[in-house]
Amino acid sequence: MLQRNCDDSSLRVGVISSKKTLRRAVDRNRAKRLMREAYRINRHRFFGKLDVVLIARRPIAKATLALVEKDLMRLASKAGMLSEKDS
Repeated sequence: MLQRNCDDSSLRVGVISSKKTLRRAVDRNRAKRLMREAYRINRHRFFGKLDVVLIARRPIAKATLALVEKDLMRLASKAGMLSEKDS
């Protein structure tokens, strides 16, 4: 997960899934869908003007949405991107 704080940004997300990491297009697309959905469900917990880039790694190929959400929230908490009530 990469983040950028800027005045010109709003709360946005970008997802990356490379061919080197996940060979099949169907796996890359599923990984991107899972990451986008995990972010969409938890977007209200994030604060500030952030640009967030989520990068897929190989273990996501066998992951469920619940596991992706858990990892996203763990990383967001570690990065200090969550509102105080959700930390």
